[in-house]
Amino acid sequence: MSAIRREFECLRCGACCRAEGEVWLETGEPQTIADELGISEIEFIDHYTKLTHDHRGLTLIERPDGACIFLMPDNTCRIHNAKPRQCRDYPSRWRSRRLDSQCAGRRAQEAGK
Repeated sequence: MSAIRREFECLRCGACCRAEGEVWLETGEPQTIADELGISEIEFIDHYTKLTHDHRGLTLIERPDGACIFLMPDNTCRIHNAKPRQCRDYPSRWRSRRLDSQCAGRRAQEAGK
């Protein structure tokens, strides 16, 4: 009898939104997020981004505690409908051992193998 692999289900633990590192913005994402927030692209860039460490692009800023600026107190994303590809793609298209060990959904998925 083969084991049934459990699909990933986000449990809204917020670990991915508190993880160390940069959330790089791809071409077009600043405008999409600005539209979601109801502000201009320039306002979005001025208030919610900074240059990446290599100065080649933009990244979302973090709160003083290191969490994403758009993480809400209930661990939901303020810009869920417009969140960057990097956020949308975890854990289906990229993963890290460090983040997986903190993610309640990934731990549950691994336990259900």
